[in-house]
Amino acid sequence: VQLQASGGGLVQSGGSLRLSCEASGFNFNYYGIGWIRQAPGKEREVVSCISTRDLSYADAVKGRFTISRDGDRNDDKNTVYLQMNNVKPEDTAIYYCARNGDFGLGCSGTQYDYWGQGTQVTVSS
Repeated sequence: VQLQASGGGLVQSGGSLRLSCEASGFNFNYYGIGWIRQAPGKEREVVSCISTRDLSYADAVKGRFTISRDGDRNDDKNTVYLQMNNVKPEDTAIYYCARNGDFGLGCSGTQYDYWGQGTQVTVSS
């Protein structure tokens, strides 16, 4: 199982950014893929998650962020995107993509077992 996040950078408040997560080595029919962020001094937060069963967003990003997936659900390689619009300084964090490891539960599981390396997003005011 491998996940690789990319697309972070510096963006002005109100701008847009798209993150990508290349995920491989597992069947997307059985697992969700989430975006989780970690800001300095704050708890880790699940920003969004997508699976073949469900899709979810944290309240803080609803209406601004959109998660999507590209690839055949039966393949062991998919790309998950996080389109970030109208970003705010409080969105500044390291963003990780990770697999939700609860087999068959999509995004309802609570355990993320495989993680990508993270990509830094910095929003200037």
